Amino acid sequence: MKLAFAMFALVSASLSAQTTATVPVTLDHNRVIIDVRFPMPDGTTTRVRAWVNNGAQEMTITDHLAKKLGLNITDSTTTPPSEIRIGTLAIHPTQIKQTRVVTAGSVAPGLSPEITLPGPLLRDYDLVVDYPNREFTIAAAGSMHFQGTAVKSSSEGGPLQLPGEFAGQKQNLTLDLGSSVTTVPAALASTLEKTYPHMIGAVAIANQWGFDDETKAIVVRTPLLRIGGVSEKDVVVSSTTSDMAILGANALQGYRVGIDHQHSTVYFERAAATRVGEMEVVGLILRPELNEKYTVAGIADFSGKPAVADVKPGDVLVKIDGIDAAGGTMGQVWSLLAGSPGDIRELTLEREGKQFTVKATVRGFLQTQHAVMSKSKVKK
Repeated sequence: MKLAFAMFALVSASLSAQTTATVPVTLDHNRVIIDVRFPMPDGTTTRVRAWVNNGAQEMTITDHLAKKLGLNITDSTTTPPSEIRIGTLAIHPTQIKQTRVVTAGSVAPGLSPEITLPGPLLRDYDLVVDYPNREFTIAAAGSMHFQGTAVKSSSEGGPLQLPGEFAGQKQNLTLDLGSSVTTVPAALASTLEKTYPHMIGAVAIANQWGFDDETKAIVVRTPLLRIGGVSEKDVVVSSTTSDMAILGANALQGYRVGIDHQHSTVYFERAAATRVGEMEVVGLILRPELNEKYTVAGIADFSGKPAVADVKPGDVLVKIDGIDAAGGTMGQVWSLLAGSPGDIRELTLEREGKQFTVKATVRGFLQTQHAVMSKSKVKK
């Protein structure tokens, strides 16, 4: 036992001396998921999946992980873990005073992580999210050399705000790595839909949580998004009831995004072409449930007709081509619903306790073209 504690102390000292670490990323529905480790009393460590979510302002942890780490839970809150290891770097969340505890298998429906790494924790470090190469780098503030186009941000201790412009319409953007899609206020979305390909109903990457407002969301493919001196073409944006616009991960897929919190600057280094075919899917709007099942929240129209026949809001999606939907993440479920326009997916659904199957066609929503697409609707 003494040897174990001695080894633990030695490893901890070595980790504390590290100033930078790079770890692999799993992109799940455009969300950055990494493995982290927590030290245990016996000198071992336990590995856990974590969600890098700079847009969140509080840390969230599952009750399972909190109990495993010996944290005391009071009224669905606890103190944060004393140490989190990301690769070879040990970080200590001293700036987090309280952590929210959820009684579920993950920090949010449709996700796999058991803990979030929120904005207040990450603001003490230099960060690089390399989307094309699926890597996340974290380093001591001021120790990293950033590359790419620099865009000055305003933060005032909160989320990073960047100057943005959608097809000539100026709009400040909140950088949110945890958002799968870029969102804009409804008024701006209404202006954009008059000119550019659009639909009603948040499918694919725009389908984040399956809330009611997603069934009515205006989703537009804007031809040009400017972020300071950076330009990105054919970006999908979804309307939100908030007055805030969010720069989501769908607009970042071709970049290494460097975040210099110390100097309030974000760097965009082009590393690959950004894919634009992310809207070639079966036209359902899904709601991930706490029981790990998926409920149909709405059905988008395509060319004036429901994109999927014989499906109603409230139906439970059971299988996709024979593969269980329950227990899968949003990224996994939507990958099964994607394909090339015209592909057929066999869906097994449940309504009032009875299962049935339908043949669903993959549709090419928001195709890049000059002609304005006719406005779609959602079946209610």
